[in-house]
Amino acid sequence: MKIIISPAKKMNVDTDTMEVTQLPAFLDRTDVLMRWIKALSFAQAKKLWACNEKIARQNFERFSSMELRKNLTPALLSYEGIQYQYMAPRVFEQAHWDYACRHLRILSGFYGILRPLDGVVPYRLEMQAKGAPAGYKDLYDFWGSALYEALLAEELAEGGAPLFVNLASKEYSRCVEKYVQPEVTLVTCIFGELSDGKVIQKGTMAKMARGEMVRYMAENRVCSAEELQGFDRLGYRFCGERSGDDEYVFIKEV
Repeated sequence: MKIIISPAKKMNVDTDTMEVTQLPAFLDRTDVLMRWIKALSFAQAKKLWACNEKIARQNFERFSSMELRKNLTPALLSYEGIQYQYMAPRVFEQAHWDYACRHLRILSGFYGILRPLDGVVPYRLEMQAKGAPAGYKDLYDFWGSALYEALLAEELAEGGAPLFVNLASKEYSRCVEKYVQPEVTLVTCIFGELSDGKVIQKGTMAKMARGEMVRYMAENRVCSAEELQGFDRLGYRFCGERSGDDEYVFIKEV
């Protein structure tokens, strides 16, 4: 089983808490992206990042001096978004880290796929950014089916029927979903509230729930899709009548 999650825009540097155990699997492609961005003018980079002046300046300076193999932070400790705050990997026990290293994968526009202890540097590059190196129409084209194929190869190497648990946003899950073959089970978790009989998923709450779900899975050593149905944190409960084989819906009690 592989759990896929999105990265976060805000990142930090922490070279002391835990050791990096390996480099990202697609570092050669990351190097291509880094060189492309380094060649952009400030105005071009700011447009690519679609952010304000302060954030653009910070990231432009990051890329100007970026080295992909020095001063690295373990990927799971590098992101500071809401999802990661609720996952709280800094207080993981060793068994939780072991589980995450085996099952959890972060999808990234810059790095492709990250394992929890892969070494990374702060960057800014969303998967849906409007731009890509020469010869590609966008980052979805740049990465193609490579991320899906890498996940599948890991699953096949471990034996059994391939299972992906999708806790990523649409922007990132798209990199995997469009390539899924019939022999692969992909279960997407939806965290929402009922409004006029419809399930409404709110961004912030969904991020909180995704982080809590990863923690729940690690604490309970979840290894099957069915075990996800026991998730009951932040007021969410599994709703069988609104769920299907490939989509698990959790409704927040209000």
